[in-house]
Amino acid sequence: MAKEVVMPKLGLTMTEGVIDNWLVKEGDTVSTGQPILEISSEKLTSDVESPASGTVLKILYYEGDTVKCKEPIAFIGQEGEEVSAKEKQEPQVETEKQSTEKDIAASKTAKEVAGKGSDRIFITPLAKKIAKEKGYRIEEIPGTGGNGRVTRRDVENFKPSEKPSSDTILQTQTGNDHVYGSGLEGMRKTIATRMMSSLQNAAQLTIHRKADITSLLDFRVEIKDRVKTPLENGELGITTLLTKAVTKALREHPNINVWYANGQLINNEEIHIGMATSLDDGLVVPVIKNADKMTLSELGQSIKDLSNQARKGTLPSTLYSGSTFSITNLGSAGIEYFTPILNSPEVAILGVGQSQKQLDLDSNNQVIKKSYLPLSLTFDHQIIDGAPAAEFLASVIDYLEDPYQLLF
Repeated sequence: MAKEVVMPKLGLTMTEGVIDNWLVKEGDTVSTGQPILEISSEKLTSDVESPASGTVLKILYYEGDTVKCKEPIAFIGQEGEEVSAKEKQEPQVETEKQSTEKDIAASKTAKEVAGKGSDRIFITPLAKKIAKEKGYRIEEIPGTGGNGRVTRRDVENFKPSEKPSSDTILQTQTGNDHVYGSGLEGMRKTIATRMMSSLQNAAQLTIHRKADITSLLDFRVEIKDRVKTPLENGELGITTLLTKAVTKALREHPNINVWYANGQLINNEEIHIGMATSLDDGLVVPVIKNADKMTLSELGQSIKDLSNQARKGTLPSTLYSGSTFSITNLGSAGIEYFTPILNSPEVAILGVGQSQKQLDLDSNNQVIKKSYLPLSLTFDHQIIDGAPAAEFLASVIDYLEDPYQLLF
């Protein structure tokens, strides 16, 4: 009996995915676990693997199509076997169905070049043919495929005489019928929907404080000098040390480590830290499970591995959800303070800015040089009042200013 290939659900909030690129065509022989297509969902690009060995009997959706989670998108079975499922759209010409090795290589090149800001336009063969027949300028057609690739659907939906003006966009945004993420596709739509939903469903307030990390930086130098083995996995990186401080503070303030959604408040016994990671075309939040139980070495290794896998699109889907508290860092962009948006259903998120050096006075009124780390804590005022939030942030700072506590 033919086996369905379905659109996977990669996270709790994912409802649909976009097909970026088929790696096989109808009639191809595949094996269990073989990647057969690429999809965009939950702010990342991910491979979908074949659930069985056999022949690709039917492909129901094509590049650029949006499909609901758990919806069949293809069938794998024995050669010659018939499938009863109806096709979800009109059949396309052979040039669009087929994904030759050249097309696959072009798609991968598109992703690499797109991340470097190239002006090159990527478009599927059929989309290019249709655009030429209609007399469209392909540089004017917005692409909704992987990394902005122009698909058949983009060309068919394009109306050159109806380019939206800024007034039209403003009216759409302020109208009563506005839907979060409308007019957007793929990752951008997911981000827009989640961010607007977060803002609309939480009373978000942000408080700011600086942590004196002068002792922390001295602590790092001292430990590095004493440890004979090379520290190459961020064991003593600021992000690792800060994450450790956060987990310890969450243990002391369990009222911060909770979820609130759909009128339910859930206390979390385990501490799972979400680490916001920037990609070329969006933002993802890989999750470090049971971060409070890790040593600094394990924590540094996990942060490094998860970030690398997230950027490559190889991170397991189970590690994109379930965080109980998130950390986001804009320090590398030169930002000092900002107002991070809650990663629902979490009730707090910590923003990290760029460390600052400044002159100060010691107890003897002597001028000394100090380093400070700007921190911004956003919390849901429905659940947490200002005083408990300030106490939690103070605990995080206390650990950073007395770093030897992080070893125990």
